[in-house]
Amino acid sequence: MKAEMLKRVVRAIADGSKKDLQALATKIVEAERKTGHVKLADELSAIMRTAKTSETPTGRRVLDLSKKLTELPVSRRHGESLVTLHSPEQLEHEMVLEPATEARFARLEKEYAARERLGKFGLSPRRTVLLYGPPGCGKSLGAKRLAWNTGLPLMKVRLDSLISSYLGESSSNLGAIFAAVREHPCVLLLDECDAIARARNGSKDIGEASRIVNALLQLMDEYDAPGLLVATTNIGESLDPALFRRFDDVIPVPLPGAAEIQRLLRWTLSAVPFAEMINWDRLVEKLEGSSAAMVVRAAQNAAKAAVMSGAKGINDTLLEEAVAEIRSSNLTA
Repeated sequence: MKAEMLKRVVRAIADGSKKDLQALATKIVEAERKTGHVKLADELSAIMRTAKTSETPTGRRVLDLSKKLTELPVSRRHGESLVTLHSPEQLEHEMVLEPATEARFARLEKEYAARERLGKFGLSPRRTVLLYGPPGCGKSLGAKRLAWNTGLPLMKVRLDSLISSYLGESSSNLGAIFAAVREHPCVLLLDECDAIARARNGSKDIGEASRIVNALLQLMDEYDAPGLLVATTNIGESLDPALFRRFDDVIPVPLPGAAEIQRLLRWTLSAVPFAEMINWDRLVEKLEGSSAAMVVRAAQNAAKAAVMSGAKGINDTLLEEAVAEIRSSNLTA
């Protein structure tokens, strides 16, 4: 690099001028390309395209997605977006988990934060994880929580666009997604992955089903993206057995126990006043065996009923009515 260019780069850094630095970076790429250093120029261009970060009032570094949406992978035949992208600050992330499950989530987050330190010892953090358990227990929320706590955007696969009836096209679409995450550090979410990863020996559509499973297995073997891959399923026993071995961690997300149910109720109702002492033990007993989503929905319904009725606050009657309604409607999602 010429001396004059070096001076301009250092001056722009000293002045804190992001605009000047971007202009200089563009000129450097052009100069390298003109001198025949095409590979280097392409690598520099890729670096420039990576998402820029900025400080939030809380000090968290968040992703600027304003220039990334046009670069997301699309289906080959129809040009439909294969994923949806969400910045971390937009995501729900508060979870109530039993201690063992909480510890495993926290370990994933700590390993990601320490990835460079681990690398110095030839170690790699866990980067691929399968979350499985009953509906409504927080598997998708778990992926959002991982994105929030790592500061990564969430890239969710759109299965409706991914799966194609044309021979080999689903595998091609899946490959495009995995190629994209190498350029976009993110938490890649394969929600309800059993739709594309069912056991090959149990499929009626042996040809295309086997192709997409084989493609997924190969892509996971070669997975080297800088972010995390999170897959979820309600029916783990139907997944292809070979898939389980590809994940760095397989975490069950169980139904909440008594302690977790009470914490969910108290947390959901924390912004609403109480008109009387609540019999938490009786409520927890009535909600035993419910999913986390059902517990939260019952508490929210009781809170809304209190506000709409003009009551002084939440009481046992409103809560028990909300629980009875939820249980009778059998809402578990």
